[in-house]
Amino acid sequence: MHSAHRTAPPQALGRFGIFSHELRSEDPTLQDQRRHAAAELEDLGFGAIWLGGNSNVHHAAKLAASTEHIALATGILNIWYEDADAVARQRAELEHAYPNRFLLGLGASHAQLAQNYQRPYSTMVEYLDALDNAATPVPADRRILAALGPKMLRLARDRAAGAHPALVTPEYIEQARGVLGDGPLLAPVVTVILESEPARAREIARGHLDLYLQLPNYIASFERLGFTDEDFTGGGSDRLVDALATWGTDDAISTRLAEFHTAGADHLALQLITAEGSETPPRAQWRRLADLTGITQDEAPRTESAGGLPKFGDDHIPSGQGRAE
Repeated sequence: MHSAHRTAPPQALGRFGIFSHELRSEDPTLQDQRRHAAAELEDLGFGAIWLGGNSNVHHAAKLAASTEHIALATGILNIWYEDADAVARQRAELEHAYPNRFLLGLGASHAQLAQNYQRPYSTMVEYLDALDNAATPVPADRRILAALGPKMLRLARDRAAGAHPALVTPEYIEQARGVLGDGPLLAPVVTVILESEPARAREIARGHLDLYLQLPNYIASFERLGFTDEDFTGGGSDRLVDALATWGTDDAISTRLAEFHTAGADHLALQLITAEGSETPPRAQWRRLADLTGITQDEAPRTESAGGLPKFGDDHIPSGQGRAE
């Protein structure tokens, strides 16, 4: 039997985190920039770094030594490509070195993006079973699911800390909270574009949305929110784009983010989208996000971490106490 509800993970995530593909980049020339950017996000008061794309425990391990207390999460680890036993072992090693800082975000990806994609729900159930039965089990409250539909949301409620959906609206959040109940964590990815000129903001947003408008599970999610085929053509209607991307003046962006919290979100993983699409961390824009969200150092989680990150396969990060500069 699995418990009907889970509480939020032990580490406090705060109200805002940063969802970043840049901090997951494999570009060796940007290694120092990634380390310093992660440390700055912590200093700014963000509660979590969500490593975007097909991330894994190794990516979180690389940032752990550069930070002291900020939570690190995969956003998401693709269950089609990562062996559950290996993931459980790596997570246990990272947890031993840096307690209460890692949250394992899991997702079933999409049929177009994964080989051997067959039964995403059943495969996720089997993967969670494997994590439960591993030599070093992953506790349910240390994992979160990239759930969109009601069935996967119920699984996130029953067998994980909660849900980490993407490309959603405050209306979706209200519906998802109804499925999850009061206890589980609801930490959506929220797309933010720091642009107040409508045509330019929508152009940037459409560049980001293009892939997702080709994925049936996202189309189904949009349809549940009342969007129709007309909204999915030409890169997305203005109505769809404005619902899925938060843009405008700083006040307008702050107001929109508040709507997600009011609807029932616990934590917002802010994904900053820029026209450049560079792998270089957009640190200046992240500072602006920190200002407009009003986060303070007091919001950042405070947990003691031990030094000495263990070796993960061929990746080894020198051990050290606290932040490695």
